[in-house]
Amino acid sequence: MASGFFALLDDISVLMDDVAAMSKVATKKTAGILGDDLAVNAEKASGFVSSREIPVLWAITKGSFLNKLIILPVAFLLSAFLPWAVTVILLLGGVYLAFEGAEKIYEWIFPHAQPATDIPPQEMTEEEILAHEKEKIRAAIVTDFILSVEIVIIALSSVVNEPILNQIMVVTVVAIIATIGVYGIVAAIVRMDDLGLRLIRTSDGKGFGNAVGKFLVAALPMIVKSLSVIGTIALILVAGGIFLHNLHFIEEILHGLPSILAEVITGIVVGALSLIIYKVIKKLFFKKDNAAAH
Repeated sequence: MASGFFALLDDISVLMDDVAAMSKVATKKTAGILGDDLAVNAEKASGFVSSREIPVLWAITKGSFLNKLIILPVAFLLSAFLPWAVTVILLLGGVYLAFEGAEKIYEWIFPHAQPATDIPPQEMTEEEILAHEKEKIRAAIVTDFILSVEIVIIALSSVVNEPILNQIMVVTVVAIIATIGVYGIVAAIVRMDDLGLRLIRTSDGKGFGNAVGKFLVAALPMIVKSLSVIGTIALILVAGGIFLHNLHFIEEILHGLPSILAEVITGIVVGALSLIIYKVIKKLFFKKDNAAAH
């Protein structure tokens, strides 16, 4: 009886070791997309009155956990009964990621003016501020859903040949780490300027505290901007890696190149093609709508 109990403990220990090792591999595979997730959510959680940044971020975080509660069971069912669908969703997500990356690069090269329709928060009524918050929270949760699907599917693809229990434990661990990690870092980023201003005030504009405070205030916009660049590069690399590792004919064509260069080329090509198709379809439908209107 006792020997059976200790044997069970040993099996559990081995299982947890395996899960920890596989979680580490799966987390590395999803790391690229987390850069974009981080950049997007840092942008979504900024631009509010200081006292509202954390409540807004907490609302988005709860939405992110809810997203994963919806996505995880569906992903596990697909893995158990339709494993080929995991690859299909992974490739479709790869197209989306490549498109997002290509669109950002296109906008950097060919910038276009954005209409100044946003009303400054200080000029809004309380009802307008709450409505604005709800709209941004909803948009952030929708974006998080798409990125969460990719995180879960990429993590699942790394353990798709493992027993279903291992898949559930590994992907769940990765999903929790991703949510806590991303939104924890975002919370620290959006509060940087407030911490900086506090240091400036308490140091009376002198000394080391003042210098650190000014640095934090000045660094915030640069960090958000750099995260956007890093996130775009990550989008291209992750999308390229998805196609390279799941469509063997692409791997055969680019097998002589370093893997990172092959991923960049693949991601840019897929992104450019998807962007062109999107713009052609949009232009055709836009013309039809205009013609119908006249």
